Amino acid sequence: MYAANKPYPNINVKRRNTDYAKLLLHDYAGINGEDTAIHQYFYQSLIVPNKNLSEDLKHISEVEMKHLDILGRLIELLGIKPIFGVLGDNSLTPWTAKYIDYSVKVKDILIQNIKHERLAIETYKKHIEIIDDEDIKAILERIIEDEIVHIKIFYSYLKKEK
Repeated sequence: MYAANKPYPNINVKRRNTDYAKLLLHDYAGINGEDTAIHQYFYQSLIVPNKNLSEDLKHISEVEMKHLDILGRLIELLGIKPIFGVLGDNSLTPWTAKYIDYSVKVKDILIQNIKHERLAIETYKKHIEIIDDEDIKAILERIIEDEIVHIKIFYSYLKKEK
């Protein structure tokens, strides 16, 4: 219900490639990455008054944790430690709680979540175009399917908001 109804591809890479690993760090721990989504949705699950939405946010956060795990394993296979940050030219921009949107109105939360999921999908699609490894592409495409499920869930709640 919170993820697409099909298995994830095996976690494989054709060869080590630190450039690909650096790209995936954006998906892993960038401003629109999986780590941000986990923290965002967990925070929201604590503050929204709707118990059903709260539970759904927790479950969606768990799916995002699965994505974080998969990406971390890919990054490691590609030759970089899965650090919580983004690598630039000899610099690290660490993940920060500043990436979290601390809105409290349910409508604003849902709109922000839809925006976040769409941005994540756009980033994954860009990375699919850049990466020349079918195994990695298949994993990213599968993760996108989950993000689409999340958008549908958030839209279902947004329709109920006034």
